[in-house]
Amino acid sequence: TEFAIPASTQKLYLSPVLDGFNSEIIAYNLSISPNLEQVQTMLEQAFTEKHYENTILHSDQGWQYQHDSYHQFLEGKGIQASMSRKGNSQDNGMMESFFGILKSEMFYGYEKSFQSLKQLE
Repeated sequence: TEFAIPASTQKLYLSPVLDGFNSEIIAYNLSISPNLEQVQTMLEQAFTEKHYENTILHSDQGWQYQHDSYHQFLEGKGIQASMSRKGNSQDNGMMESFFGILKSEMFYGYEKSFQSLKQLE
């Protein structure tokens, strides 16, 4: 998800992994652009074991999640990829809800107080 600083053209992108069992964020990465390296780093932080049985990783249809290296990483760990239908945020409701609560409680209403990416981090 994107966080824009109104006082500048700067943006910060958050890429988290949310555990569907207990709603815990098990890994995340911050980046100044939504790129493949950000997603790869997040995956490496979240999935440190050699193999995961019966694990499904759900995402939206962002280009990073359609990339071959993303799918190769998941396959190598025994993780099944799942994607939302195009334009259907309800398919990713758990994560969308997390983003909504995060922004409501920690960003909206405060965004003008952030003057730099460092402050926002």
